[in-house]
Amino acid sequence: MVLKVSGHRISEPSRAVLIFCKINMIDFEEIHVEVLKGQQFSQEYGAITPMRQIQAIVDGHLKLIESHAILIYLSCSFPGVASHWYPGDPQKRAKIHSILDWHHSHLRRGAAGLVYTTILAPLYGLRSFLQIVIQAEEILLKSLSQLENVWLKDGTFLGGISQPSIADLSLACEVMQLELLNEEDYYQILSPYKKVKKWIKDVRSATAPYFDEIHEYLFESQKGIRDQMATQSGKKKVRAKM
Repeated sequence: MVLKVSGHRISEPSRAVLIFCKINMIDFEEIHVEVLKGQQFSQEYGAITPMRQIQAIVDGHLKLIESHAILIYLSCSFPGVASHWYPGDPQKRAKIHSILDWHHSHLRRGAAGLVYTTILAPLYGLRSFLQIVIQAEEILLKSLSQLENVWLKDGTFLGGISQPSIADLSLACEVMQLELLNEEDYYQILSPYKKVKKWIKDVRSATAPYFDEIHEYLFESQKGIRDQMATQSGKKKVRAKM
């Protein structure tokens, strides 16, 4: 049976898994889950995962959630996957795992938290609390600094390696989510991090043309969201603490 990949391209984890499958020529069926309409709470999707999370895959009898676990599984289960994505060397794998763990506890908390509280929540009529916005921004800026000065200190890709790993793909898709911010906030947040911006370009190049193909939905959403936010009265801008 063909691999089934359920998700939505507005989701950072979904984009990472889709790009990985395409760049490694993995045969799969993409199943679009309309998260903005609550389709993840349907009975059909609940049969895949009672957690109702995006991203999820079904491979035969295996039902798996969490994009990091999915990327590791795909790397180990499909023989055509290039070894640099998830090297067999235990030390290199350990470094990748440390970056992925750091991603969930730091960068994702900041990036996803900021985009949700300043963009998505207001668009859907939900309250956005200033203290939560401030906290998310602080986490994001600290994470970008660590990304710049620790993980990208010694090489083109994360952890000082010369080719991208699943960690690069996962984290790059996370940073790309900041494209949904208004243009001024996006520039203020990312402009100090030259290595991060170059790294995004390198990941984009290494996964061409699929990186841009899968991110097209994000780019289309960006314009609509920015136009809508620009017309809202009382819009609060992100405090950029550089």
